[in-house]
Parts: sequence; structure tokens; C-alpha cells
Amino acid sequence: MTFRNPVRHITVDAHDPYRIAEFWSALTGWPLGPDDHPGDDEVLVDPRQPGVPGLLFIRVPEGKTVKNRVHLDIQPPSGTRDEEVGRLAGLGAEVLDDQRRPDGTGWVVMTDPEGNEFCVERSAAERGDG
Repeated sequence: MTFRNPVRHITVDAHDPYRIAEFWSALTGWPLGPDDHPGDDEVLVDPRQPGVPGLLFIRVPEGKTVKNRVHLDIQPPSGTRDEEVGRLAGLGAEVLDDQRRPDGTGWVVMTDPEGNEFCVERSAAERGDG
């Protein structure tokens, strides 16, 4: 299948692109771009998979002031949603809103170290998809 305009990057504003890219690299397991270094104004978290957009962090002077209009939903490849929430908290993420339900469904809204929201969903195994 050929796409007319495939998405190349998802771009996120940042105060410290390298620092926030390191967080997202640890979250995704994707490496930083080979030419990216601390202090750079643009840093890429590169999935190195054709058709999968990278995460590009660009330096901006202003801070985040309102809710994201776009966010990423994270599904752990193994383990559980709750284990992933714990792992990401250890990397510097914070829980913003807990939407977990007693029956095990739901998600957790977290923020990265610069306050950008993302959601952690149940793993495929927890959903019965794998």
C-alpha cells in the first residue's frame, strides 16, 4: 500500500529537546538520531522502521500552558499497564489522571518531564489480544 502523504515525524515543542528525547527514547526503546547531542535545537527519537513516524523534539522559548491537543497512547508490549506506569514514573513521568476501573479496564494519563500528556493503556495480553 502506498500512502499519499505519510507522516514522517510527530513534532513536540520542548525547552530541552535532548533531555526530553532521552525520556521518550527510554519509553519507546527507539534510539536517538545518530547526529543528535545535548544542546541541539532539534532531536529525533528514531524508530528506524519504514512507515513509522519518529518523534522530533524542537526547542521553543515558551513553556507548555494548556492541555495537549494531540497526545500519544502507549500500549506496553509486555507485562501490564500498571507495571509500565511504575517504570515510566521511574523515568520521570508523573500521573496526571487515573482512569483505571475496578474491572481492570481504563488507562492512566501521565506527563513527561516537560508536562506533555500521554496515556498508558492495558497491554495486548491484558486486552486478550495476544
